[in-house]
Amino acid sequence: MELPSLWVAVAGDRPVADEHDDPGHVTWGWKDQMLSQRRWFYAKLLRRRATIVSLEYLPYFYALSENLGDPHDYLLEYEAGTLTAEAKAIYEALLEKGPMDTLSLRREARLASRDSHSRFERGLTELQVGLKVLPVGVAEAGAWNYAYVYDLVIRWWPELPELARPIGRGAARRALVRRYLENVGAATPGQIARLFGWLQPDVERVLGHLAEESIITPHLSIEGLKGEYVAVRELVPR
Repeated sequence: MELPSLWVAVAGDRPVADEHDDPGHVTWGWKDQMLSQRRWFYAKLLRRRATIVSLEYLPYFYALSENLGDPHDYLLEYEAGTLTAEAKAIYEALLEKGPMDTLSLRREARLASRDSHSRFERGLTELQVGLKVLPVGVAEAGAWNYAYVYDLVIRWWPELPELARPIGRGAARRALVRRYLENVGAATPGQIARLFGWLQPDVERVLGHLAEESIITPHLSIEGLKGEYVAVRELVPR
């Protein structure tokens, strides 16, 4: 997954170090300190991995979610079979009790047993990908005295549904693909589809619109790489 990396920007293009005293680990401290400051959005989002999203682009992601702006929207997804029972239990615990650290959340969701650990983690990730919950701080809890504190997205960012409401799905996809290509330079349609989890026809429509608007140049060959690429027009030699 090609994306800008805070670790790489600070520590260089190298694997994350195992040594706890590696200077690059300052990025984790920044991330923890910023969770409560609402300077960016941080959660497991793209490909179910930890993702930092600027507040400028957060409404576009929300516009593509299944949320309608009501705290009880989750029931529609659960009744449709697209939200698991574990995710429902975690969400309802936060809805009723307010922000909680991971250990407390497991107890309240009745997923505290050892054999429930993986189901809890999957449910929690599912809710983050669906822009329903996010980590908002760190608590001294558990064996390592370190646990995320989670809250509902709609409670943490109450203005987000209103900001996303005027944005159609097509416009949201175009904005996100354009920004992605500005970040990485070039990508194949398949890479874009995998990153965002979209169907290939949706990606092709987005790229068609961006090409018509002269924002990108499609059908490019890059020496040493397989497949056809698309790139931001300004980056393509004339």
